[in-house]
Amino acid sequence: MRDVFQQELRELQERLVEIAELVEVSITNAVTAFTKTDVAVAEDVIENDNRIDEKALELDELAINILALQQPVARDLRIVVSALRISSSLERMGDMAEHIAQLARYRFPERAVPKGLKSTFAEMGTIDVEIAHKLVELLRTQDPLVANEIRDEDDRVDELHASVFDKLLSERWKGEATATVDATLASRYHERFADHAVSIAKKVQYLATGDWSGAEETETAK
Repeated sequence: MRDVFQQELRELQERLVEIAELVEVSITNAVTAFTKTDVAVAEDVIENDNRIDEKALELDELAINILALQQPVARDLRIVVSALRISSSLERMGDMAEHIAQLARYRFPERAVPKGLKSTFAEMGTIDVEIAHKLVELLRTQDPLVANEIRDEDDRVDELHASVFDKLLSERWKGEATATVDATLASRYHERFADHAVSIAKKVQYLATGDWSGAEETETAK
């Protein structure tokens, strides 16, 4: 029974990595769809989100079965509880990627990125893709240095998010209402994507320390 239990715990980690890899593909394609107004790529992202949702649900069912049948304690319990919470955050990251892709689809054949903000969104998208890549590495290795790198990348996304609002609220902004709404939503989706990655990084650190307070504070703040 103990061997079966340890195998189930390993399977939880493997499934988290698998979902994170799907999220990385989604945000990569979503950024391409948004910056290049590629409706075909946008459709792929939207369709892929259903797969992410299904994989997250399957993981949750496995975790609940482990809780019910194995009654884990101490660090094993932390692993299962963390997997449930990380799964939820990954699912939300998939949603953010889908929302970005939907903006591209809605505006097609027009360009979704408002004039004057192209470079800002290009950088924001590049960082989100890098965060997603680091997240896969983090879930595979649980390296605390990678967790810190994700948090540093998030700080830059926050700066870019703030700069978008500064521009939209300035007297120099001459964009139409549609462009203003698109920029507001897109910036928020990019920022929330990074926020969820930081939340996951906190949870991975929790596994190492057993201290949940930091992760809870992150959830409350976001």
